[in-house]
Amino acid sequence: MDSQLDTVEYASLLYDFYGVLLSDAQRAVMALYHEDNLSLSEIAEELGQTRQAVHYTLKKAEAALEGYEEKLGLIASYEEDRELAEKGISLLSKDKMSADDVSALVDILRKITE
Repeated sequence: MDSQLDTVEYASLLYDFYGVLLSDAQRAVMALYHEDNLSLSEIAEELGQTRQAVHYTLKKAEAALEGYEEKLGLIASYEEDRELAEKGISLLSKDKMSADDVSALVDILRKITE
């Protein structure tokens, strides 16, 4: 996990990128927990399950999402592209760009589009 991302933001990114790969039950628990901020007990009541079953489903879903990121690396790639884009924006924000700035910007754009 990128040190700049806190745990909640990272979990949200995992869910945004890979949530469709989860089972319906896992998606339901993840949505109630991460998007609606419900407690495990509240989710259990909502879904007619035990708190333990909800906890198990949540942990299994989170592990699956982390596994997808380990294999596919979409979030890591997304974060790298964001950092490069911010550098490019910084260069473009200068009053006057030097030839070195233009070259650096071209390099950034090439990396982003690779």
